[in-house]
Amino acid sequence: MGTKGFFTDTTLCIGCKACEVACKQWNQLPDDGFHFTGWSYDNTGHLGSSTWRHVGFVERPVPLGMQTTGAGSFSWLMMSDVCKHCVNAPCLEVCPTGAILRTEFDTVYINAPACNGCRDCVSACPFGVIHMSEDRGIAQKCTFCYDRLKNGLTPACAQACPTESIRFGPIDQLRKTAAARVTQLRGQGVTQAHLYGADDSVLGGLNAFYLLVDKPEVYGLPSNPKLPSRNVPRSAFWSVFAAIMTGLGVLFAFRQRTSGQESGVRSQPSEVGP
Repeated sequence: MGTKGFFTDTTLCIGCKACEVACKQWNQLPDDGFHFTGWSYDNTGHLGSSTWRHVGFVERPVPLGMQTTGAGSFSWLMMSDVCKHCVNAPCLEVCPTGAILRTEFDTVYINAPACNGCRDCVSACPFGVIHMSEDRGIAQKCTFCYDRLKNGLTPACAQACPTESIRFGPIDQLRKTAAARVTQLRGQGVTQAHLYGADDSVLGGLNAFYLLVDKPEVYGLPSNPKLPSRNVPRSAFWSVFAAIMTGLGVLFAFRQRTSGQESGVRSQPSEVGP
């Protein structure tokens, strides 16, 4: 089948949330209500068990492509966020039941009947993608419209995007398109334009990668996410080190106590007969 992916060009996103609506409609997900905060036009707020696509709004006190502030200058950064379908997926690595698997399209899919609700995947995901369904008691996230892919259809979110901010296709072709877009933007003065997750520097590569014009953290993305297994050697070292130091401490305390008892015995006066 070949690896399929998403290329999300944040400079083309207009914040219309058509992708969110299309995702909910196709997957029959409940709405999130209209509880707007005082900080954003975003009513969903973040990805969740019933929000598999989320358009974030980031207001900056600088114009697009610039790094300096100025009176009255600002810009909106908008990004349609989704599961990254990582090449080295932390969620897949920690799943104890095999409920999280890789499909023939190289996407990461949760097989709901096999999920036992342990939440290991929720803790492992560095992007905050996976959430537990309160109603079903299982982990949920973007399926990459697996049912549509099997029938040769474009995922609902990409199909609905009016500006082609979300592009779907073979991952190799998307990377070429994305590189050309970065070159174009830099030629237009947007010098901060860069790709996030297009190469193997982020968890071996992301099958849903992004074009950004600011640091990843500004968009709520970690700059250097890690696999859980990468922390095991370091954690094991410190665990062993702590155990050794504890053992030495106990031994030292025991020797001090023993030495004190022996000194006390020696210092007692001997009995003298009449």
